[in-house]
Amino acid sequence: MGFHYDVTVAWGDCDEMGIVFYPNYYYWFDTTFHAFTRERGVSQRAIRERFGALGTPLVDTGARYRAPVRYDDPIRIVAEIESWSTRSFRLRYTVLRDGDTVAVEGHEVRAWVVPGPDGSFKAGTIPEAFREALA
Repeated sequence: MGFHYDVTVAWGDCDEMGIVFYPNYYYWFDTTFHAFTRERGVSQRAIRERFGALGTPLVDTGARYRAPVRYDDPIRIVAEIESWSTRSFRLRYTVLRDGDTVAVEGHEVRAWVVPGPDGSFKAGTIPEAFREALA
């Protein structure tokens, strides 16, 4: 199992039907990713300072909802690197309710972004040290 981040669902996380409002899963995916990189010493701040990159913005996201999650439910968001390319990587997220019920399956594709010659930004090559940190 990959990196995990635990959350207890708050009242404000839910919609009028009493289940988690779907955008919150995307927030939790992002929060899990940043906790993962921070734990491995390659937070967004470290990416800038250590590698000179601008960050790892999202270029694709998605989720499949399999079981409802409600107020006060403890959930675990598990993040795993699913694949690497030269300039991007794909993460798989699994949201577990009640320990082993798969509630949501999600993904993010993140690009490695570096400064461009004219002050803009562009995709860059992901350093091996970053890959190793998340392995």
